[in-house]
Amino acid sequence: MRLHLCAVGRLRSGPERDLLDDYATRFDRTGRALSLGPLVQHEVEDKRGGGMGAEAELLARAVPAGALLAVLDERGAVLSSPELAQLLAGWRDGGRQDVAFVIGGADGIAPELRGRADFALSFGRMVWPHMLVRVMLAEQLYRAASILAGSPYHRV
Repeated sequence: MRLHLCAVGRLRSGPERDLLDDYATRFDRTGRALSLGPLVQHEVEDKRGGGMGAEAELLARAVPAGALLAVLDERGAVLSSPELAQLLAGWRDGGRQDVAFVIGGADGIAPELRGRADFALSFGRMVWPHMLVRVMLAEQLYRAASILAGSPYHRV
């Protein structure tokens, strides 16, 4: 099952980019044997300043046809790492070919795109910088794959 990280904005070189690339590589290595991955990154940028609506259109175009749409939203489900691992395994075992995790820009995700989501995931009620959320998601995907692989990376 391919995973897609669709996000507003370009993540330039720096510590966030380094961490994101590191966790994506770890996920790809660990997930391969589990039929998870690769993690494909799609960055979109609204250069015309159209706001959340324009960002939503660009994000929707980045989501592969037929993909399960999972948005990162503060109103979404708050899961433990093992619960996320089981969710991914369930989607995979249910025959999903693609899952797209969508991260909005600084103002969030437009309601019309959020309303089309099959699932909404939250990293808690706090607001996180959208660039950092990419790193947090990639780490949690790697952690989920590690849990499913029985790796000692995740400790309870």
